[in-house]
Amino acid sequence: MINGGHVILYSRYAEADRAFFRDVLGYPHVDAGGGWLIFKLPPSEIAVHPADTAQSHEFYLMCDDVEATVEELAAQGVEFTQPVTDAGWGLLTRLRLPGGGEVGMYEPRHARAADL
Repeated sequence: MINGGHVILYSRYAEADRAFFRDVLGYPHVDAGGGWLIFKLPPSEIAVHPADTAQSHEFYLMCDDVEATVEELAAQGVEFTQPVTDAGWGLLTRLRLPGGGEVGMYEPRHARAADL
């Protein structure tokens, strides 16, 4: 039986992005050796969407109150690259990781599989 999943974010500045997940988001972690941190994620979901072009993958953080979370993270110096917008299925924004990459963050308005 499959008992979990493992998300990989590729970064030009992996150390900076690891520090973000460790220090800013405060995610618990283990050191897999040599400073290679693996973070425990909050309950997660996976969705499969149709694609007419090259396949790609995205990672979104979810929160209960996107406005409050944006305020809290911005106070810690996190840069948001998109204002909060209503996407219908949730309130969406994007934040920049220290390594230059971006991840989405949203307050879901859809049923959450993590609540099963």
